[in-house]
Amino acid sequence: MKLMEGVRVLDLTNVLSGPFSTLHLAWLGAEVIKIENPKDGDLARKLGCVPDYNRKLMGTSFLAQNANKKSVTLNLKQDKAKEIFKKLVATADVVVENFRPGVMDRLGIGYDVLKGINPKLIYCAISGFGQTGPDAFKPAYDQIIQGLSGVMAVNGDERLNPLRAGFPICDTVGGLNAAFAISSALYYKEKTGIGQFVDVALLDSIMPLMGWVVANLMIGGQQPQLIGNENFTAAPSGVFKTKDGYINIAANKQEQWESLADILKLSELKEDPRFKDRDTRKKNRYELKPLLDEKLSEQETEFWVETLNKNGIPSGAILDMETALSAPQVEFRKTFANVNVEGIGDLKLFNMTAKFDKTPGGVESAPPTLSQHTEEILTGIGLTLEEIKDLREKEIV
Repeated sequence: MKLMEGVRVLDLTNVLSGPFSTLHLAWLGAEVIKIENPKDGDLARKLGCVPDYNRKLMGTSFLAQNANKKSVTLNLKQDKAKEIFKKLVATADVVVENFRPGVMDRLGIGYDVLKGINPKLIYCAISGFGQTGPDAFKPAYDQIIQGLSGVMAVNGDERLNPLRAGFPICDTVGGLNAAFAISSALYYKEKTGIGQFVDVALLDSIMPLMGWVVANLMIGGQQPQLIGNENFTAAPSGVFKTKDGYINIAANKQEQWESLADILKLSELKEDPRFKDRDTRKKNRYELKPLLDEKLSEQETEFWVETLNKNGIPSGAILDMETALSAPQVEFRKTFANVNVEGIGDLKLFNMTAKFDKTPGGVESAPPTLSQHTEEILTGIGLTLEEIKDLREKEIV
């Protein structure tokens, strides 16, 4: 039995934050039904670096977030489509949407209407700023939230700041937060039989990830420091030069620093007043770094990674993306699953990352083509094939 087997999710979301949320539910065995517009579906179907896939409405951005799901098309601006959606709601456990606040109400299928149909329904609304507040109705994309949350202000160094994260971190964290919230609400419903409205904001979701930086400011009065690849909690801890590239070293404990100094034949630095204790090392990190770089530049990265880790000093190579994705540990953990996508062929897609020993989850089916499951789902709520054909001709489904 899958962990969420028997849970039906109606997924009205687009692009990233919502689809990433429901992907986790689909990995765990929930029946996730994407409700898409009949014309071209989820916008992510046209987003990606392979034009041919975009034309097929199977863009790489869509492929990355939609394994294990089903696709049903409904033009929710049409009354008949709304009737069908309401019938589906009566069979569902969860509805997820990431429209701007008020859109579903204007369509006549907001939470107040849907809970009247299904009182046990869990309704999760994902948005940039939440459903209420002075910014609630402003448009929001990942980079907008990165800027407004302070993320871009703490990235980089004096040469390059503000700086966005290299991937849409606010969208993905917002989606992960929504998946956690939905799972929690399902647990509550299991105990009480009561559904509820869940309001997830990308801005709310990203801020706790900066907890240490925020605590230093709000509690300790210390402004965030622009230190690039350095670790503000310890030194030496960050990126260092080697003979053939760079290495991450995290000598965060006093004994790790002392061991590093001995291995690099810089034992005298252990008694240097600039570097002897933790807090003074942090203040003088830029005096210490070139001394370490000089010694580390005598050997290749691989040598230092093996030597330092063997001596209890956490270290690792800095890999390009392609190398990172094919690393032995990644392959061993089955981070990717092989799946055949109709019209495209065999692809590797991300697998469930949490490993459950009793209820494992993961990729079992390819991301759906647009409207692939419309007949299956709609006949399940009583429509005939002839009725569905007529609805297609009228562009309702």
